[in-house]
Amino acid sequence: MYGWQVPPPRVPTKSREELRTEREQKVQWLFAQGLLPSERIRVAMLKVAREDFLPHLYRDYAYWEVPLPLPGVMATMSCPHSYPLFYEPLDLAEGQKFLEIGLGSGYGAALAREIVGQTGLVVSMDIDPVTFAFARGNLERAEYRDIVLVQRDGGFGYSELAPYDRICLTAACTQIPSPLLEQLKSSGRLIAPVVELGSQNLILIEKRVDGISTEAICEVLYVSLRGQYGIKNE
Repeated sequence: MYGWQVPPPRVPTKSREELRTEREQKVQWLFAQGLLPSERIRVAMLKVAREDFLPHLYRDYAYWEVPLPLPGVMATMSCPHSYPLFYEPLDLAEGQKFLEIGLGSGYGAALAREIVGQTGLVVSMDIDPVTFAFARGNLERAEYRDIVLVQRDGGFGYSELAPYDRICLTAACTQIPSPLLEQLKSSGRLIAPVVELGSQNLILIEKRVDGISTEAICEVLYVSLRGQYGIKNE
């Protein structure tokens, strides 16, 4: 799977208390590495049980720094560090309207819901019906019932609730889909892995009155965007 070393599925043996301890240790590690300076994002990562968003046979690996497979076509749950890697540059905060392209397991949407709080809104989309159903079940069991879930091509965004303060695209593309830029508020931010010269770079975009600014954050490795704006010939 894209060169990642995925651990073998196994019957879970770790208790909820053991996993809670691992979650606390992971958050402490991310903070020590300078990847998690925001207290609000730290609190969200401590609260949301990542293991509850994984297939049963991968539950024990919840806090390993490795992407894990999900139901659906080439669907994965990103490494724990990937979430602050996206949310910190976005400056995701309370009260914002947030659009996520790539619902995946539902874990990222749950984190975002905690971060934006009761005055914010989270909209999350996925093109794969199997992945979407898996995530929806996870979110319902975790009692996140006010996230707007949309099963369709995320490259077109969700104009019904636009504009958005923040947009996160969790799959690699060769260029940012134009509908997403159109649905981003002025002064809003968008983050996405973008393929450039054969490698993927995490790109932060800010929409300003005088145009678009871009900043390359780091090299990353994500599955390719599917749909109308997806990477062709893969």
